[in-house]
Amino acid sequence: MPDTFLYFAYGSNMLTQRLRARCPSATSLGMAKAAGWQLAFTQKGGDASAKATLVPADGNTAHGVLFEIAATERAALDRAEDWPNSYRREDEFPVIFNGVERAVTTYIGKRTVENGVRPFGWYRALCLAGAHQNRLPHEVIETLAAHHCTIDPDPASSGRTKALAALENAGFDETGTKIPD
Repeated sequence: MPDTFLYFAYGSNMLTQRLRARCPSATSLGMAKAAGWQLAFTQKGGDASAKATLVPADGNTAHGVLFEIAATERAALDRAEDWPNSYRREDEFPVIFNGVERAVTTYIGKRTVENGVRPFGWYRALCLAGAHQNRLPHEVIETLAAHHCTIDPDPASSGRTKALAALENAGFDETGTKIPD
């Protein structure tokens, strides 16, 4: 069994500090792409908001970040992604990294939100900050920034508190904007 595995992050886990809170060994290798897929905020989260997932979309490409993670931390990532209940784990998911196709691990949502359900602002901020941090293409960042979100009705929620800590640790504010040095 290998000592590490490759993980394709496309939502809030693109922010290295967020992912390292779950998997301390996570190391960003850089941007990767999944042909035939599109990012969508259509996954029903445990907090009743929308979360990111990938949906099949011919002719589109989903951008994300490829991480290397210790194999001993796979169970922690499974728990964070609520596998197998909310997401299905794909261990042979094809992505292009540095011009080469690689089979990696990612998670695809299984629970669709109802119309009108949006991600919380803090969740979108994590996605935006991760896209900025990993230098995803400008059009990907613009699309994330333009996606409508809603305010978390519980300002003291565990999800929001952890998100704000990860954003601050990475040098971003609660909107996902880089804080000037």
